Amino acid sequence: MDKVLELLKDLIAVDSVNPSLVPGAAGEAAVARTIAEAMRGMGFKVETQEAAPGRPNVVGTVEGRAPGRSLMFCGHIDTVGVAGMTAPFDPVERNGRMHGRGAQDMKSGVAAMIDAARVVAEGDGLAAGKLIIACVVDEEHASVGADALVTRWRADGAVVTEPTDLQVAIAHKGFEWVEVETEGRAAHGSRPREGRDAIRLMARVLTGLDLLDRRLQSRDPHPLLGTASLHASLIEGGRELSSYPDRCHLQMERRTIPGEAPGIAAREVEELLGRLRVEDPDFKASSRPMFARSPYELAPNHELPMAMLQAIGAVSDHGSSSRGAAIGMSFWTDAAILGDAGIPSILFGPTGAGLHSVDEWVDTQSVVTCRDALVDLARSWCR
Repeated sequence: MDKVLELLKDLIAVDSVNPSLVPGAAGEAAVARTIAEAMRGMGFKVETQEAAPGRPNVVGTVEGRAPGRSLMFCGHIDTVGVAGMTAPFDPVERNGRMHGRGAQDMKSGVAAMIDAARVVAEGDGLAAGKLIIACVVDEEHASVGADALVTRWRADGAVVTEPTDLQVAIAHKGFEWVEVETEGRAAHGSRPREGRDAIRLMARVLTGLDLLDRRLQSRDPHPLLGTASLHASLIEGGRELSSYPDRCHLQMERRTIPGEAPGIAAREVEELLGRLRVEDPDFKASSRPMFARSPYELAPNHELPMAMLQAIGAVSDHGSSSRGAAIGMSFWTDAAILGDAGIPSILFGPTGAGLHSVDEWVDTQSVVTCRDALVDLARSWCR
């Protein structure tokens, strides 16, 4: 078995479910130890950085023989939960696929980038420059790992090895979370003159959000990402069947695209509430922004995606014809944090399916191809 697949199996076998998503989950400490030991065994200089208590980033470096450009490979080592899975940490290979939690998202990408650095180090090494292998925590929740990473490490370029079906991605959407609360008036259900229904008031908000979403999705799309959008994520209200509800609480998500101003979701919601107050002076509601991450975009003619496309073409047929152009991804990634810190970044990773599902898998040959392309890129970039 290829060494990159052996490493992938070792990583899948370690429970690293994000404790911010699943209270009491194992977290990343054990898989971080596995990664640190593996990289030290490959001869890398290895450092750990506690991004949160008990949740360490692991960063390995391969130094060139002379000063030169640096390249970072970055991947997250946490996973989502495993509800409904029978043996999530028992990696099974069959029919050219590796199954298990994190197989696609994104322990395959992590294995590929670590093993790419091994191949470089065990070969002729780097004539110049530096290769940085950053394994970060918490991407599936708030990305405290990437936030911590960029306080200490910089690079002239970065590849985030999220699953991209061996295509080069240079853009992805952002997101903003906003919560809204409508205020009613509690009363016995038999006394409508005394009560005011906060849930029905929230229906007005939802109607306005529906109209806003339609407008967003009717606009000219971003060439790689399509349009912005929004959805109502969580809603709760009321206390009992025979009472008018005095509160209704909504949490919503707005997906953003490059060119939209930060904080746009909160402003759109407050404008909507303002119109509803004008229509009904007794309408009472409040909103507040919860959390946000920016969209990301790198110029398609930047040297880094061009070099990555050339590297793919050098090791397989994936760089030719139909796969010869950079793409965009709908989901958010740590590339936005690296980019905001001044590190030009792209996404490139293996092929698979079952993202966050009960049957997650990665195509094993694509992991090997990903590793080989990263080797080629490191040797050409670090000079």
